[in-house]
Amino acid sequence: MSWTVAAPALSAAFLASLVEVVEAFTIVLAVGTVRGWRPALAGTGCALGVLALLVLLLGPALTQVPLQALQLVIGVLLMMFGLRWLRKAILRAAGFIALHDEQAVFAKETAALQTGGAGGANRHDWIAGLTAFKAVMLEGIEVVFIVLAVGAGRGLLWPASLGALAACALVLALGLVLRKPLARVPENTLKFAVGVMISAFGIYWTGEGLGADWPGGDLAILALAALLLASGLTLVAALGRSPLESAP
Repeated sequence: MSWTVAAPALSAAFLASLVEVVEAFTIVLAVGTVRGWRPALAGTGCALGVLALLVLLLGPALTQVPLQALQLVIGVLLMMFGLRWLRKAILRAAGFIALHDEQAVFAKETAALQTGGAGGANRHDWIAGLTAFKAVMLEGIEVVFIVLAVGAGRGLLWPASLGALAACALVLALGLVLRKPLARVPENTLKFAVGVMISAFGIYWTGEGLGADWPGGDLAILALAALLLASGLTLVAALGRSPLESAP
């Protein structure tokens, strides 16, 4: 497998997973800070186990689907997924949607977990573990989908999986060192890049599924990504001064 084939899948999975893992990490960190690391790690471990089972079940099943049909279905899903991210990233960059604030999410989750009530410590630990499970599960499902979708087209599951694992390892390492929300991660910039890459893969796989012969083969993915990036930046510039910027 050449680097030009593997690099787009690895980078797309890495960037997409980085965004999702940061969001899940923020909630798990809030759980660990307020209720202790035992329920936080228990909920996280259970969610990771379920996600691993999904990969083991879905990965081999995808190999039984005819390649052209698989490329078409995955391509359409990736376009829907990627263009949604790209649209929101453009609106955030232009100021029409507020930027995602990990510090605010951390404060909100911390306040919710600190809310008193009857039931004792066991009930609170159960709620805390369930909160961590839900966060990791919801964000993890998106990561699994991206890895399977990006990697299933032409045997790229290993590069896509490595990209996702690298993102998890990076966030975990930074989290262990900093022990605070990764608020300085340029999340909207990452989502912009992810939207571009995932949409480019979606267009490419859809064309492959419809029998299109792309000029340059797999290099067409990079050309599509460049075109989407230029279009997105043009839209951001065209939107001009935003309502949020002019608000008191």
